[in-house]
Amino acid sequence: MNDSAPLQVESLAKSFPSGPDWRKVVPILRKRPRKVKVRPIDNVSFEIKRGEIYGIIGANGSGKSTLVRVLSTLLLPDDGSARIFGFDVVKEPGKVRPAINRVSADPSFFRSMSAIENLTFFGRVYGLKTSGIKSRSYEILERLMLTREQARDPMQNLSRGQQQKVAVARAFLTSPVLMLLDEPTTGLDPRSRREVQSFIQTVRRDHDATILLTTHDMQEADLLCDRIAVFSEGRIVAEGTPDYLRAMVAGDRPPEDVDMEEVYLELTGRSIEEDEETHD
Repeated sequence: MNDSAPLQVESLAKSFPSGPDWRKVVPILRKRPRKVKVRPIDNVSFEIKRGEIYGIIGANGSGKSTLVRVLSTLLLPDDGSARIFGFDVVKEPGKVRPAINRVSADPSFFRSMSAIENLTFFGRVYGLKTSGIKSRSYEILERLMLTREQARDPMQNLSRGQQQKVAVARAFLTSPVLMLLDEPTTGLDPRSRREVQSFIQTVRRDHDATILLTTHDMQEADLLCDRIAVFSEGRIVAEGTPDYLRAMVAGDRPPEDVDMEEVYLELTGRSIEEDEETHD
């Protein structure tokens, strides 16, 4: 991998129509103004350093997942640019994809196949040697507290939390370079959430992986992230270490008395719950 920054985003923007444009099919409507577009990414810029966990905190529906899809080469941006290790996500997707692994909140699997069969299949897709895929898969799953018996069950028989652990394991099958973790602990019970969070910390420490983490869990961001971007209405409204962000809103109080939920409220004008209601 070259010496460029793992991720550089400059003035990135992406819009979607707010609904069907009926003017195209109903002549009487053609003189009416076109509906305003939804802009989930609005002039976003940031850079991630090697070996750090960079968090983007925001409500569900705020545009975090759209951003990850653009960075994963799954969506084309309208404006701006994004480079992963110097490779442009639009112009050089073939060079970007081998450098990233992605975990989403809604992973896809072959549901009638077992977890280990799914991991073996995807390991071959990644180009891993067949002889080592199963042992590596079992090793990762065991670190995520998924037993060998559970790993041999069909995916459709596993709980939502267990399936998400398999999704995390799939992303870490290869040696991580840049991880794009989009709400990786959503839907997990508290114990499973802690296990996944611990595994993320271990991988960063042992493999010097660079990680982009999106989450609406303020405590998770505070626990895992070296720097955090507060994301609201498609924009980054503040960025810095957790201590820096706390100090921004602490006033006369000690920064350690301020939690990340209060930081979000002060910087966006709404609580995370209020922001999520706005996007529903």
